[in-house]
Amino acid sequence: MSLKARINDDMKAAMRARETERLGTIRLLLAAIKQREVDDRVELDDAAVTAVIDKMIKQRKDSIAQFETAGRTDLVDKEQAELDVLSAYMPEQLSDAEIAAAVQAAVAQVGAAGPQDMGKVMGVLKPQLAGKADMTAVSAQVKAALSK
Repeated sequence: MSLKARINDDMKAAMRARETERLGTIRLLLAAIKQREVDDRVELDDAAVTAVIDKMIKQRKDSIAQFETAGRTDLVDKEQAELDVLSAYMPEQLSDAEIAAAVQAAVAQVGAAGPQDMGKVMGVLKPQLAGKADMTAVSAQVKAALSK
């Protein structure tokens, strides 16, 4: 079953169970997926759906940080609930050791010699790790590996 079909099934289940908060979040997700399909005039595959979910998760994390700074715990709770629903659709995240191994393999594959080769290494890693790891953490590990 594709990820998009699973999301649709979960929407129907949330409707039946009358879970309004969860239903609202799933509808937002489906609207974002549909918008991307209309904009690009393509049917999104699981990788593209994962990218949409990842973008929405980043938005929620940014909102949570801003709301915490402003002292709005009610909005923090709402965003956190949406973040929990969205996170359920992401693939299992890689550990730091797995990311480090992938970074070392990519550095060796590209033959990177220094910080100027960071773009080449990230170009190899992004398709491999997208959705499975936080790319800012990956970028930091690549920068550390190339600065040695």
